[in-house]
Amino acid sequence: MNWGTKVVLGMVTFMLFIVCMVVYMFYVHGRDALIEENYYEKGINYNAEYNAKKNVLNDDAKPKITITKKQIIIQIKATAKYELVLMRPANSLDDVKLKGKTSGDAHLILVDITKMAKGMWFLNLQWRSGNKDYLYKDNIIL
Repeated sequence: MNWGTKVVLGMVTFMLFIVCMVVYMFYVHGRDALIEENYYEKGINYNAEYNAKKNVLNDDAKPKITITKKQIIIQIKATAKYELVLMRPANSLDDVKLKGKTSGDAHLILVDITKMAKGMWFLNLQWRSGNKDYLYKDNIIL
């Protein structure tokens, strides 16, 4: 094999490497938990998010979170409509999104965790109680 053949084989190998990397990047796109799909919209609505976080502090409305072997129990001060998002940093396909109304006189939100992966999760809880919006974010470990 002469040097011309080696150069051509080297270029073909490099081009195959680049094509494989492009295919891999398209495969991974959309499954990455660190990328927000509506990034610009969230930036525009940042003031509403900031005010909702501030309401939690001003009204002393921080939810009480208890993690057992089978469920997450979140207790809020008053009856509310909520939107709960549990995001797994390792894989966005594991994310859990729940909407509803608190249950019982204790104003509880119950989440079954028996089928959820162990490890760290980002908890994002938004709720509306009375005429105020609230937002609480935290990291939890299952």
